[in-house]
Parts: sequence; C-alpha cells; structure tokens
Amino acid sequence: MAHGGDILRGHTETIILRILSEGDSYGYEISKNIIEGGEGVIDVKDATIYTAFKRMEEDGLLTTYWGDGVGGARRRYYKITPKGRELYAEKLAEWKKASRILDKLIVGGNK
Repeated sequence: MAHGGDILRGHTETIILRILSEGDSYGYEISKNIIEGGEGVIDVKDATIYTAFKRMEEDGLLTTYWGDGVGGARRRYYKITPKGRELYAEKLAEWKKASRILDKLIVGGNK
C-alpha cells in the first residue's frame, strides 16, 4: 500500500484550495481537516503545509490576514483568491478525468 505522504504528493495544494473554497481557515484547522479526511492513511507534516502556504501565497492563490483566536491568541487565516478558485476548478476537472480513467483501467467494466 502507498505511504500516506505518497498519496498526498502532488495534491497538497489542490486539497488546501478545496478546503479554503469552503471558507477561510488557519493552519492547524486545515492540517486537522486533511488528517481527519485522510481516514488514518494520510499524515501531513506541518512543514509540508506551511511550505505549501508560502508557495501558494507567492503564486497569488491565497492571501492571509490576522484574526483573533481562542484566548486572545492571534491566528493567521488563509483565504482563497479568484486565481486560486480558478486553479482549483482546473485541478478538480483533471482529477475527475484521471479518476474516471484509472477506475476503468484498475477496476474494469464500463465506468
């Protein structure tokens, strides 16, 4: 079976964009969302997430702002940009096509 990191490789940004397309969020919450959604198979490292955030911000896919956290701690929130939404739509279409083709090739039948 593929290692969790292998499954995630190449899809981290798309997963982050999907999460942010549903609303602004902060790093820990995004990381937790990925781990919980990964059904125990995916273990994402903080360094991987924060490196992706930095790259995505530089590429104009997301912006950041400071918000108040629990107990007055300030949290950096991430917000998807229109460019990020556009890229997510492209990546989602690519994923659906690849998924359909792999299903047909691996599972068989006429999917």
